[in-house]
Amino acid sequence: MKKELKLRILELMVTARCLEERMIKMSKSADGHFWLGGPGEEAFNIPLGLLARPGRGLDYDYFHFHYRNAATMLAMGMDPRDELRQANNRATDPFSGGRNFVNHFARVEWNVCPVTSTIQTQWTVAPGTARAQKRHGGSGITIVTCGDAGTAEGDFHIGLNWATQPGQEVPVLFIVTNNRYGISTSYDQVQPVDSIAEKARGYGMQWDVIDGTDVEVSYKRLTEVMNYVRTERKPFMLEAKVSRLYGHSSSSGANRVPEGSECDPMEVWAEKLIKQKVVTRKAYLEMIEAETQRMNEYLKEIKAEPAPTAESIYDHIFKEGF
Repeated sequence: MKKELKLRILELMVTARCLEERMIKMSKSADGHFWLGGPGEEAFNIPLGLLARPGRGLDYDYFHFHYRNAATMLAMGMDPRDELRQANNRATDPFSGGRNFVNHFARVEWNVCPVTSTIQTQWTVAPGTARAQKRHGGSGITIVTCGDAGTAEGDFHIGLNWATQPGQEVPVLFIVTNNRYGISTSYDQVQPVDSIAEKARGYGMQWDVIDGTDVEVSYKRLTEVMNYVRTERKPFMLEAKVSRLYGHSSSSGANRVPEGSECDPMEVWAEKLIKQKVVTRKAYLEMIEAETQRMNEYLKEIKAEPAPTAESIYDHIFKEGF
């Protein structure tokens, strides 16, 4: 990896972390009502966003995210203020007009399909956009994500089944970010296998498991896997072992886990770049301070923006003219 890319990833990791921590504080005050997100998944989610091809239409990638993909959206070019607008329920929220809670993305111009609050249903929709892409031709693929707990739902298998019908395989990259917990239930209480991705074997699908807390491993394997799906026009399941640094959501307290109990990929990456003399420790700490302050200023800015009106409650529910 080039020095510029390494530094860019660190900058995005810091932005993502400071954004999430700002929203956690919002959920514990009058500035927000709820939080759930992905601190601890940045080393995987940022390379995913950098390697994706957002745009509108079948020539670009389609995205069916879940609610821990804020770092991916930032890497794709999202303005952090848009996240804060949704967390603060502003009418200027471009994802839902202030009607949904945080990390529920939707962006037509990037092919980002609406994030749903129901768990795992995105896996039944993803093969549909992938099928349209295969019929259309080109190199666009569908990317769908979920956590390990969601794979206990039947929708997990429905998605795999639709993507692997003999002679009708579709270009979809199934991604499981495994943080080893489903709210408060541990992985080994639910799953009878060492890795979720190996279940893909039953559908004749290629699969792999990687360390999602390692930036270089994630970037390299995502590059290879996405190239496979783009060229072979077939599905692939990739499982990334990640960390959960602030619990499930604000419902479980959203408190930082004890030091050393989970790998912090941002700290690991920063230490690596400091040793390689890509960045100094002073510059890294200043980066965190600057981003923290930027998020504070952004919050002040968006709090002055309008809230949704009662008259707009049915906007975007029905197709105009239907």
